[in-house]
Amino acid sequence: MHNQDLPPRRRFRPFLIIVLVLGAALFVYYEQTKRPVFDPDAKPRVVVPRGDLTPNEHNTIDLFKATSPSVVFISSVEMRRGLFSLNIYEIPRGTGSGFIWDNQGRIVTNYHVIGDAARVEVTLSDNTTWKAILVGTAPDKDLAVLQISAPAGRLPPIAVGDSETLMVGQTVYAIGNPFGLDHTLTAGIVSALGREIKAVNGRTIQNVIQTDAAINPGNSGGPLLDSSGRLIGINTAIYSPTGSSAGIGFAVPVETINRVVPQIIKHGKVIRPGLGVTLANRRIAEQLGIEGVLVINVESGSSAEKAGIRGTSQVLGGIVLGDIIIAVNSNKVDDYDELRNELDKYEIGDKVKLIVIRDEQPLELEVVLEEVS
Repeated sequence: MHNQDLPPRRRFRPFLIIVLVLGAALFVYYEQTKRPVFDPDAKPRVVVPRGDLTPNEHNTIDLFKATSPSVVFISSVEMRRGLFSLNIYEIPRGTGSGFIWDNQGRIVTNYHVIGDAARVEVTLSDNTTWKAILVGTAPDKDLAVLQISAPAGRLPPIAVGDSETLMVGQTVYAIGNPFGLDHTLTAGIVSALGREIKAVNGRTIQNVIQTDAAINPGNSGGPLLDSSGRLIGINTAIYSPTGSSAGIGFAVPVETINRVVPQIIKHGKVIRPGLGVTLANRRIAEQLGIEGVLVINVESGSSAEKAGIRGTSQVLGGIVLGDIIIAVNSNKVDDYDELRNELDKYEIGDKVKLIVIRDEQPLELEVVLEEVS
C-alpha cells in the first residue's frame, strides 16, 4: 500500500512521533542546564576595598547622627463606642512624627497628626515612650505643641534655622517615621517656594516650601532640614494620587513655626492681631459682587472705630455697604483668608495702613492692631 493510500491519521503518525521525541529531548536538556553545579572548593569572593566616603556622604551621616535624637514618633488613639454595646473602646487613630522644641519636654508636630485624639504617646530615639499632654494648637497653621515629662538629658532640642534665605535647588533632608518605620532619612532639594496649601480647617497656609524629598504617611510633623541640620520647616502634606510619595511634598516654613509655637507655649493658643471688626465671608462677598473684604460691623472702642472704619448699616429699609478693605500696607487682599494671613505677619500694637473703598473711592486709613480671639 502506498503512503497516499493510508488514512490521514496513520499518514502523519511517524511525523508526530519524531516531534514528540525531539520535544522530550529538548525538555531533558533544558532541565539539566537548570541544575546547580556544586563546587567543593568554593570560597568567598575577595572584598574590594573602597576609598573614603565622599564629603557629601560624611555630611549626611553626621547630620543624621546629630539630628535624629531630636525627632520623635507620635501615636494617638481615640475613643469609640461599641457597635452592639455601650462599651467604650480605644482604637488607634494614627501615627506621625514630631521634634523636640526644648529640654522642658515640648514637642512640636502637625495638628492633623493628633487632632481630637483621646490619648497621645511620644516615643523618643532611645525607644522610651511617654504620655503626652496637649499644650495648645494652631489649626490655621496645622501646628500643635505637646508636653512630655522625660528628663532634660533625654531631650536634645532641634537646631532652628531660617527659611527666608532658602533657594530653589538647595539640598534638604527629611527625618520621620513613614509607615511607622522609625527615624527614616530622605534627601532632596527645594523644588519651589511660596506655595499655598489648605489647613485642616480650610484656611490657606502661605509661603509653604515644596520639596522632592520623599515624604510618606507617618512623616507628617517631622522636620525638614537644611544641609547644616537646621530646622527649616515641618513636613505637612504631600501631593499624590496614590497616598505615597510622588516627589511633591510641602512643609510649613520655620518662620511660621518660630512665631506660632512660643505663643502656644505662653497662652495655649495663638494670640492674633486684628482690627476689631466683623467681616463678610466669601459667600456674601460673591453674592454682592465685591472684590475685597467687606466690613460688616465695627466693635465699639476698637482700633477700627478709632481709625474711622465704617461698617455696613441699614438706612430706610436699604443697606449701605461699609468699607471694603482691598490692601494692607500696599499688599492686595481679595478675601477674608488673604486679609487674615496678611495681618498674621504683624504683632499686636503694630500700625498698618489699610486701603479701603468707600463710596466707590479709595481711602487710606492707619489702624493699630489689637488682640482678637
